[in-house]
Amino acid sequence: MTTEIEKRSLIADVEHRAADDKRTLVGYAAVFERLADIGGYFQEKIAPGAFTDAIKGDIRALVDHDMGRVIGRTKSGTLRLQEDGKGLLVEVDVPDTTDGNDLWVLVERGDISGMSFGFRVTKETWDETGAVPVRTIEKVNLLEVSAVAWPAYDDTTIGLRSLAATRAEGGARNAAAARRRIAEREARQEQKIRGIRQD
Repeated sequence: MTTEIEKRSLIADVEHRAADDKRTLVGYAAVFERLADIGGYFQEKIAPGAFTDAIKGDIRALVDHDMGRVIGRTKSGTLRLQEDGKGLLVEVDVPDTTDGNDLWVLVERGDISGMSFGFRVTKETWDETGAVPVRTIEKVNLLEVSAVAWPAYDDTTIGLRSLAATRAEGGARNAAAARRRIAEREARQEQKIRGIRQD
């Protein structure tokens, strides 16, 4: 397990609702059991129940993972988190602040269209029996959720450190084979970039 903060984003619609002078953004920061490619090195999915304990803490909603741009908080009731059958559902009451007003306009225009979350993994498993290692995140320490402009999986270097740490702890059975597959994949990608054909 990694002790570093990881971030993952989801390409999905962020819905905006306005009623009785209250503006609310609604979206999913994570979806369960969806395989995501992490930099071509491994795949990752989030298991149902990963957020069950994590959402009981004092979590903040941010703009683009910027800790200086808080737009909601569970403790104050302006951020509501729920783990349902699909994933981690987020509802944020958008404040009448510069960040809140700018965010509202950007979501209305479609410029911001994703949700994301920052976390530390507390329980994970790895499956290296296939062509690509698969990491299943089973439990997390949730630090924040964010509305993001770039809804794509990121921070692959942290994920790679997590994979290396797991292997160092003896959790991977086929570490040498997995390293060979990764090296072969990188070589194919390099050849493709340089225009070298493979027969």
